[in-house]
Amino acid sequence: MADLNGKTILVTGASRGIGTATLARLLQEGANVVAHYNSGVGGIAALVEEYGENRLLPAQADLSDRQSLDGLWQTAVSWKAGLDGVVNNAAVIDSVTPEADDDEWRSRWDHVMAVNLTAVADLCRHAILHYKTRAGGAIVNIASRAAFRGDLPDSIHYAASKGGVVALTRSIAKGYAADNILAYIVAPGWVATDRVMPKLTAPGNERLLEEIPMGSAAPPGEVANIICFLLAGKARHATGCTFDINGASYFH
Repeated sequence: MADLNGKTILVTGASRGIGTATLARLLQEGANVVAHYNSGVGGIAALVEEYGENRLLPAQADLSDRQSLDGLWQTAVSWKAGLDGVVNNAAVIDSVTPEADDDEWRSRWDHVMAVNLTAVADLCRHAILHYKTRAGGAIVNIASRAAFRGDLPDSIHYAASKGGVVALTRSIAKGYAADNILAYIVAPGWVATDRVMPKLTAPGNERLLEEIPMGSAAPPGEVANIICFLLAGKARHATGCTFDINGASYFH
């Protein structure tokens, strides 16, 4: 599908869900991958066993801490003497509604923005500066359907953070295309991950699946396929574009 032999890619939030599916696909296509995680290696461990430490490097970092994030970048860029691609996949939801007290609302809002938007911006900045010393490179930022159609009351901050990711990515694509720096947005709807499926199958939440014309959440592997396709340079002139994966539940 996508020839990524010899390319080195950083994937954040790689221990589960879309991140682990992306790792597996990248490795199948010949890439070397720096796999970021925060609290546990999760699905990364089995892939290290299968592909070896020369192909896959686990790297821990708390993306809400800028010093930790900068350390992750240095680890990633030093491993194989450079990076060809970055996938900003890591995100938190940290649900809270406007009815919460001030301290809870503000602390959760700040945490979501720190991980979902500020960390993405910092890693994009690192990538831009790095790619300008090379022949360019690719950035794939994982946004969300929520960036375009909004989200539930307990996820207003999540939707806002993903809207910021969209604007950030389009600005990078526009500003740095001449430097051969390509930036893409992948915007999933409901994806069948271990974090999402309990919510979709909970009693009373039937309407969440009913709004999807295809009738089911997207497999994580379908999101991974799009990410790998873009990193392989198969659609260079689509830089700045959004790739929706939501079972026809929304078109922006």
